[in-house]
Amino acid sequence: MTRFLLLLSTAYMCATSALAMGPWKGNAAPCGGDLACELGERSYHVMEPEDWDGVTPLPVLLHFHGWSRTGKHAQRSDRVGASAKRRGVLLVTPNGRGKSWNFWTAGTEDVPFADAVLDDVNRRYPVDQKKVYVSGYSYGSAMAWRYVCQSGADVAALLAVAGSIDQTETCPQAPEEVRHVHGLADQVMDFPMGPGGDVTYPVALWRRAFGCNGAGAPQKDWQARSFLTFSRTSWSCAGRDVTLDLHPGGHFIPHGWIGRQLDELLGLTPSYP
Repeated sequence: MTRFLLLLSTAYMCATSALAMGPWKGNAAPCGGDLACELGERSYHVMEPEDWDGVTPLPVLLHFHGWSRTGKHAQRSDRVGASAKRRGVLLVTPNGRGKSWNFWTAGTEDVPFADAVLDDVNRRYPVDQKKVYVSGYSYGSAMAWRYVCQSGADVAALLAVAGSIDQTETCPQAPEEVRHVHGLADQVMDFPMGPGGDVTYPVALWRRAFGCNGAGAPQKDWQARSFLTFSRTSWSCAGRDVTLDLHPGGHFIPHGWIGRQLDELLGLTPSYP
């Protein structure tokens, strides 16, 4: 009798645990952390936030890694992975084919691949559909631009770091908000200086797409760390916002930048890290 009650108790606990995880994980092969989520011939990585209860819908950050990297590198980065994890955001990092991305043309296979990644994430997790963000670094930033350009209608914000597509392109879709950061001394993904030395040119495509006129509104300089100062300019146009952060450095993910954007988007008190 005691053994029967023990088995019954164990079965109840397992069933309760399964319900807590939610039905979205029921038929999905396990993955997470270093264990990639397989998707046909390709894959991605996913990292759950700290202290998630297994039920509450999650904001999602879809992040495209830099050239010669993988999704695992972004997961392990304090400037990407830890920033998302601390803020209750599900981090999703696709693996580029050949550790790179084809962001050059609208017909790239990487856009439908990213769509498939998000579809798979929605099968595995309860996603807050109003808080899907897309980011990337370097080549990955250019891929993030390409993705929202072709398939960004349901994206709440683009968070781009040191990379973009050609500013003369016309995009069939767009996110609700654009935030871009670039170093003035970047010589890897060269800073896209505009005609006449226009330093706001890195977001010219979106300003044109959103009907933003004028030079933008300078905002107060800010820092996440004392050794790097950001100069911010913003535009608010027809219900869509564009923010450009510039710094004097080169080609890197600035300490605290992604975390600061997530804080502002999620209505959290800005913090570091």
